Amino acid sequence: MPPAASAPDEMIDAPEIVRIDHVSKRFTLRKDKSLKERIVTLGALGRRHREDFWALRDVSLSIRAGSTVGLIGHNGSGKSTLLKVIGGIIDPSSGDVSRRGRIAALLELGAGFHPDLTGRENVYLNASILGLSRHETDERLDAILDFASIGEFIDTQVKFYSSGMYVRLAFAVAINTDPDLLLVDEVLAVGDEAFQRKCLDKIREFQAEGRTIILVSHSLGQVTELCDRVILLNAGSVVHDGDAHDAVAAFRDILEQRRLDGLGMTAEQVAAEGHILGVSAHPAGDPDRTVLRAGDDLIIDVVLEAEKGMRDWKCGIQIDNASGQVVYGTTTERMGVDVGELRERRHLRFRLADTRFGPGKYFVSVSLMTTTGIHVHDWPQSASFDADDYRVAVGTVHAIPTLESPAGDGA
Repeated sequence: MPPAASAPDEMIDAPEIVRIDHVSKRFTLRKDKSLKERIVTLGALGRRHREDFWALRDVSLSIRAGSTVGLIGHNGSGKSTLLKVIGGIIDPSSGDVSRRGRIAALLELGAGFHPDLTGRENVYLNASILGLSRHETDERLDAILDFASIGEFIDTQVKFYSSGMYVRLAFAVAINTDPDLLLVDEVLAVGDEAFQRKCLDKIREFQAEGRTIILVSHSLGQVTELCDRVILLNAGSVVHDGDAHDAVAAFRDILEQRRLDGLGMTAEQVAAEGHILGVSAHPAGDPDRTVLRAGDDLIIDVVLEAEKGMRDWKCGIQIDNASGQVVYGTTTERMGVDVGELRERRHLRFRLADTRFGPGKYFVSVSLMTTTGIHVHDWPQSASFDADDYRVAVGTVHAIPTLESPAGDGA
């Protein structure tokens, strides 16, 4: 197992809220598609029509109270299974799970809802499943309905709800059960933007209150923004446990390898097609300075190589902030540059003039692509730079603020 993540000083002495010891989970996949086939293949022959799938393999970790932990990985890596094991929804095939405090889980759309009951009736049903008495639910009903914001549909059968209405009501119930541990599995991706912001604000409120959150998300920007620790799963095993940015970088390496495997190409074959050899980013005229000031030109140097030669190709750069949000991107094609043929080693220098990045750390990713958009080689977070700390404002844009009285205002 990878070394445990380094926790902030205030969390080192926090009690454990979840401990997982050598947990594995096996599912049996059947290849016979009908009852008739299953009867025919009973006994020893039937074993050839079954296959064991290990969703989790010997996972051990502990989570302390007050932390926000992200679970990331490609589809089928074991994220949702691990979350269900933590929530007690499913039992592990081996190993032990211990947990403390009240748990609220948002694992599957509409889980805990009965389709023939109204939204109001499902509020009481779901709240009772999460451990609230009827009296406690009565006291919190107004807050639940206010957060869900589904109006008169609260007295409509939930089988007529949209997916967004399902999520809004389920999330509203979960956060009003006063949980010590909140489990969230990708459900925030279903709601509209306004509701997503509302949910994220509530999660930040929970963080400020010292509650523990375990979040599964494919939104890497959301993970880096919210989580103080990220666990990366691959084929049911923990391959990284620690800093969010390091986990995201490792995840992108896994995704790139899976892409190559899907193309049936090895790293050596990719290198023969075309390969990024080096990337650096620095202020113009001062390659040793790592801090970019407002108004500086930013130089991004890229070294490429294609042993067999590439005629139709382009190079793209992308700059992300520390939360994983894209703040700038361009390609040689967008710039209208004729790059000619890529053969042997080639040096490209991108100059971004008069930059105005807000304070913070930024990461540069580079892609070598065909002109039809097929990615030959990606190098995510291949370089980084820091924008000067401008204490008057925050954000990804540098601008000098002043306060003026509007014309005609006598104040």
